[in-house]
Amino acid sequence: MNIEKLTNKAIDLLKSLIETQSFSSEEEHTAALIENWFTDFDIPFKRTQNNVWVTNKYFDESKPNLLLNSHHDTVKPNNGYTKDPLKAIVEDGKLFGLGSNDAGGCLVSLIATFTYFYNKKNLNYNLVLVASAEEESSGHNGLNSMLSIIPEIDVAIVGEPTLMNLAVAEKGLVVFDAKVKGTPSHAAHPNNDNAIYNTMSVLKWFQEYKFEKKSPVLGDVKMTVTQINAGKQHNAVPAEVELVVDVRVNDKYSNEEIAKILIDKSPCTSIEARSLRLNSSSIPIGHPLVEAGLALGRETYGSPTLSDQAVLSCSSLKLGPGDSTRSHTADEFIYIAEIEEGIDLYIQLLEKVL
Repeated sequence: MNIEKLTNKAIDLLKSLIETQSFSSEEEHTAALIENWFTDFDIPFKRTQNNVWVTNKYFDESKPNLLLNSHHDTVKPNNGYTKDPLKAIVEDGKLFGLGSNDAGGCLVSLIATFTYFYNKKNLNYNLVLVASAEEESSGHNGLNSMLSIIPEIDVAIVGEPTLMNLAVAEKGLVVFDAKVKGTPSHAAHPNNDNAIYNTMSVLKWFQEYKFEKKSPVLGDVKMTVTQINAGKQHNAVPAEVELVVDVRVNDKYSNEEIAKILIDKSPCTSIEARSLRLNSSSIPIGHPLVEAGLALGRETYGSPTLSDQAVLSCSSLKLGPGDSTRSHTADEFIYIAEIEEGIDLYIQLLEKVL
């Protein structure tokens, strides 16, 4: 199949996706655009809610399954846009528009790559592609909902903007709700158990605590107090202070281990994890996918940002065109040349393992 033709059609698909609103949980119209692609190429597809998925023509149940995944939902545009976020605008080699970089460029590049390999026989892996919903909101109807529906996955490439370098590990996330209690009172009276003052030492503990295990790829676990709430009126000392703590977990800890450490050691009155399902993820450096990427001159690194890798239990590699620093920014864009390179490199990489 002609790669140049596939690339041009992929860029056209991305322009259509940009111009079709697809905020998380509102992706029904972009799902239809993706369905149209597979219809045009005579590739049978299935759709579960707003997730569209396909398998290669000569799927063989005796072979391992390689997942290609990226998402077609977007965040809502911020107030800094100077261009129409729902208009695909090409200027100076840049394609502007909401979701162009995160992760439309990755998605259409993976779709084109899957299409290139769809009809090929005697592959070492089956290919399963999922264009998923609700990634930006970590919703319940995204990739996580598909894992019991699609064939069991042995290894995955998750399309997120990495400048086509190899993110061989990704930090997980646990958000905690904590409380620091004290004695409520009138502000005019003495009180040696003021919950707000009690919080000062708790904040210092969170600021200074260091988790022992450091990852050579992802570094330290990063723990940050991101929200604090207490009190409703000027003349009343509140009974408690509420804290929100964001913990980015390296690949040396499970989320359950992090939760146990904070429950056992933190000086809060109470602390509870909202969810433990967004785990850190990684792929062995010696995996054929990584070795293939290295042979193509790509670099490895650890990613601090969360993606749909977090819901996978298999080895997974984050890889895609675009730059993560552009994600969720005003006047988001991706270079056309990045998409062209992305498709070319995806195909070269898979040719080495398939």
